[in-house]
Amino acid sequence: MVKKNKITIYTDGACRGNPGPGGWGAVLTDRGHEKTLKGFEHNTTNNRMELTAAIMALAAIKTSANVELFTDSTYVKNGITEWIAGWKAKNWQTSTRKAVKNVDLWKDLDEMSARHEVEWKWVRGHSGDIGNELADQLANEAIDEALNKV
Repeated sequence: MVKKNKITIYTDGACRGNPGPGGWGAVLTDRGHEKTLKGFEHNTTNNRMELTAAIMALAAIKTSANVELFTDSTYVKNGITEWIAGWKAKNWQTSTRKAVKNVDLWKDLDEMSARHEVEWKWVRGHSGDIGNELADQLANEAIDEALNKV
């Protein structure tokens, strides 16, 4: 049996206005090595950036791994661990028969997380958790860098 790497990920999204310009950030740690990722979208929402951060972080892992993913978004954590099975069973509709918001990203996140064994963890945002603070900083840097290019 092949032993999988244990990778720790912190993700965060940010938005200036909701909707508005947004950024996402991720910090991946694997056997003492740290990799940071960040990105920007012109017109988006905070929830879309939170989802994108998790998707991009998981996509950056090239082989199947044991992942501990920390997010400060209850929307992401609850969505992927509690709600998604029901949404899929109802053809991507909520319990009130409305279309699931951000379904494109939920499908991507479902696909990316299926490649790994992911343990989803919630962390309180802006509470001094070093990984979360760095992910938040990366998300905001992505916005600042993109807006300063204009």
